[in-house]
Amino acid sequence: MRKALGLFAAIILIAGLLSACGGKSNNGASSSSPASGGASSEASGNASGGKKDVTLTYIASQGWIKDAEMQLAKKFEEETGIHIDYQIIPSDQYFNVLKTKLNSGEGSDLFGGQSGKSEISLNYNVEKNAVDLSDQEWVKREDPLSLDQLSLNGKVYAQTIWDTSSSFVIVYNKKIFEKLGLSIPKTYAEFKEAGLKIQQEGITPLYEPVADGWHHVMWFSEIGPQYDKLQPNLYNDLNENKTNFESSAPMLTALTQLKEMYDLGFFGDNALSDTGAESANKMASGQYAMVLANQSLPKEIEELGTDLKATDFGYFVIPLADNQVYYVNPGGPSKFIYSGSKHIEEAKQYLAYLAKPENLQYLLDNDPTVSNLNFAGLKDKYTDEQKKLHEMYPEKGTDIQNYVNYVNPQWMDMGKDLVGMFGNALQPVDVLKSIDKRRSDMAKVAKDPAWTK
Repeated sequence: MRKALGLFAAIILIAGLLSACGGKSNNGASSSSPASGGASSEASGNASGGKKDVTLTYIASQGWIKDAEMQLAKKFEEETGIHIDYQIIPSDQYFNVLKTKLNSGEGSDLFGGQSGKSEISLNYNVEKNAVDLSDQEWVKREDPLSLDQLSLNGKVYAQTIWDTSSSFVIVYNKKIFEKLGLSIPKTYAEFKEAGLKIQQEGITPLYEPVADGWHHVMWFSEIGPQYDKLQPNLYNDLNENKTNFESSAPMLTALTQLKEMYDLGFFGDNALSDTGAESANKMASGQYAMVLANQSLPKEIEELGTDLKATDFGYFVIPLADNQVYYVNPGGPSKFIYSGSKHIEEAKQYLAYLAKPENLQYLLDNDPTVSNLNFAGLKDKYTDEQKKLHEMYPEKGTDIQNYVNYVNPQWMDMGKDLVGMFGNALQPVDVLKSIDKRRSDMAKVAKDPAWTK
């Protein structure tokens, strides 16, 4: 009996020692900043008994994973033993690859996807393929508008860490505008006149990377709030199937103007083969006056070392259909955990780690392409020109793809339609008809009551 009691006491003592060791961070540091490598037990995985020899595969589209996140992933691995294997797919191939993986039941532990209710429902079928993240702590700190784009039936299925306030706007060379006596256009007519004057100087008005397959769609989609303004209740009527794209006069106007811009040569001779990766170089060359781009582009241009500085560039919104509304995109590339993953808890750890306030600030401070992130309590990096932009357009609204159902899932198809329009294979009204057809098909698949009644 005494031997048994002695053995039992020894077991208790050893268990207590192991528990004490497991409750500390790997390096014993109290700091949780990326630079120090510290982490709370919740985020580091140490609460479950130390480092884990686990690899999480993460499939994502090109351009979605920034260098700053990869640096955090290394810190995460140092602290937890959990390695992130990024598998980056070219953007024009990504969604086909992702759908194939999800449909075959071979999804990666984490997969990237665009947010949007119809997108996550139809393209990713998140109620089957993704993990419910509603109970995660970071959900309470993420922008509610972003969360809404990731939610179905009251459940949150992904995490968006993105600069949702700095919409793609037209970045213009102020030196060129000043030399030609041009001011910021407030109508399409003024925009067209400016483009023609720029052409007369031997400068291409706009750099437009059509080859990426998605970029040129923004000329049509981002100004959705203007369509809704000119055609009151358009967004809701589209969602309720009370109207369609084909019958929208503002949309037809915008596409007709976009086609005119292409025909006038505003995009230059190589738009169909131009890529977004060259935007900074092209603008730095002085051969182009404007580009539809992220608001961080001026800084990227300055860093190329030419005579141009970030302050030599200004911003204005897309003026098609005479738009003067600052369009907001509350969504963006998002992280989903595959429901069939064998490492769901480790994947949750990684998302929790990225969403720690100090790590979010690290992402913001070390990513030159962002000015803010969609979480509360962060210090933004808005420049004076960005502040001026926000003041210039006090009226704001959500872009069409993040409000109207069955638009975002057909983004790349819309891009193909617009290329067809540029090449005269389609007329502007044909593009709208194609969008309607795909929306109807998707709505019927989803058994949307607005289409089945």
